[in-house]
Amino acid sequence: MINILTPTHWKEYELIDCGNFEKLERFGNVILIRPEPQAVWSKQLPESEWQKVHHIRFKGRSATSGEWVKKKQDIPDRWYISYQNNDVQIKLRLALTSFKHVGLFPEQAVNWDYISETLKLFKTPQPKVLNLFAYTGGASLVARAAGADITHVDSIKQIITWANENQELSGLKDMRWVVEDALKFVKREIKRGKKYNGIILDPPAYGHGPNGEKWKLEDHLQEMMRDVAHLLEEDEHFLLLNTYSLGFSSLIVENILKDTLPKNNKIEIGELYLQATAGSKLPLGVFGKSRKIR
Repeated sequence: MINILTPTHWKEYELIDCGNFEKLERFGNVILIRPEPQAVWSKQLPESEWQKVHHIRFKGRSATSGEWVKKKQDIPDRWYISYQNNDVQIKLRLALTSFKHVGLFPEQAVNWDYISETLKLFKTPQPKVLNLFAYTGGASLVARAAGADITHVDSIKQIITWANENQELSGLKDMRWVVEDALKFVKREIKRGKKYNGIILDPPAYGHGPNGEKWKLEDHLQEMMRDVAHLLEEDEHFLLLNTYSLGFSSLIVENILKDTLPKNNKIEIGELYLQATAGSKLPLGVFGKSRKIR
């Protein structure tokens, strides 16, 4: 069964509309217009409404970079947003980057709910959780707030610094920060005999490690998943894989999980999307997850 999931209770984020390769979204009190390659349909709201309500618009110089144009110069480059479910609460700093990102992928709130819910069910005291390709730390913070011992791995030092700031904003501490290529780190952890109760992976379609290592999802995901399987505690664990790549099917994720976790028949796959207030559904990646509870 393929599940199609969207965040439903996050009041500080709203996808207002999307279409014509753009999205209109609200983060707290700030409304942005950003490029969105998945939004191949028409906008539901008139362009005049988009122009009326937005505060900042991203204009691209290329497919990967550009600049933010503000309607008023007193609009801040940085601001804050909170996330809360029944079990945890975190706070995140957002910022305008030259790569159209703001430090948050809001559709991931569905996965955050799964993480905190699963950790609540674990009998293991302070479960060990490894977050790979961990970005600014939303999933790491949720897991830490739910009582887990966190190892947070990303290849970019500035992103780790950003995640550490989010830890402080959230009133959390004692997370382990690792600036390293994710695949190399996993192989070293296997040699060290390390085990984790939870492993989170949100790999990019393309990426680079701190020493120029190249990552391509189609080429390296199978190797990564086979290695990661060796790091899972046998008695109690969860594995969460999220991919954002155009044309990457949830059935591919299902096949990979079945191949790398042959003893586990409790695999769930699906697609994440954001529901626009104006009516459209914006697909934003596929996921696969599996867990074992004592």
